Amino acid sequence: METALTKSELVARLRSDILSMQGFRTTNLGTKQNDFGLGPVMKAFPQGVFPRAGMHEFISSSPEQIAATSGFMAALAAKMMKENGLCVWVGRHRTVYPFALSQFGVSPDRVIFVDLKKDKDLLWAIEEALKCDALSAVVGEIKELNLTESRRLQLTVEESKVTGLLHRVSPRLSNPVAAVCRWRISPLPGVADQVLPGIGYPRWQVTIEKVRHGEPGSWPLEFRGGSFELIGQPAPAEEYISRVG
Repeated sequence: METALTKSELVARLRSDILSMQGFRTTNLGTKQNDFGLGPVMKAFPQGVFPRAGMHEFISSSPEQIAATSGFMAALAAKMMKENGLCVWVGRHRTVYPFALSQFGVSPDRVIFVDLKKDKDLLWAIEEALKCDALSAVVGEIKELNLTESRRLQLTVEESKVTGLLHRVSPRLSNPVAAVCRWRISPLPGVADQVLPGIGYPRWQVTIEKVRHGEPGSWPLEFRGGSFELIGQPAPAEEYISRVG
């Protein structure tokens, strides 16, 4: 005979069910499927679970941030795609050099690029791609997005369980949208070493401005060996360039 749940156990179960519906798959907690190699960033998410079945919003306001965000999203997509996963990348212009994706663990032949001109066509393509549960991730580059449109995308991913990475490039307003996280990625100067001379490994200041049921934060990270490693706090790339002239 099952014993009655205590109030705290009932609340915990309800919270777990709600998080699961919103993309935080608590049943996979501690498994390799949930290991994104994000290091300290994982603490920002409820119960340390990366929200896969959800929309992630990224905002960029400069060419440097655009490039940094594209690289970071590619690294995230690689975690979701694993060996045989597929990704659709929707945008107005081809801002990513396909063969450069291999630096972040993404095989270019596993990515389908869709280039469109009109915002309504971009939004339609992103939504249709998110409906395809055979995909591991969908990257969408779009400038403006209202709350109603974002809610429709979020409902779509909750049904298909496909992760959406939405890159908003220089939007007129940073208006609230129905995303589980809002990210802002800024470049940091690399440091050359014996393994990778020259510019060194990619480094970013990774900021989560908003996260549903979680704790926002900011971390300086280096992408090395397929994982994100915490580094000391260097100056942002723009500040470094202006300082050295």
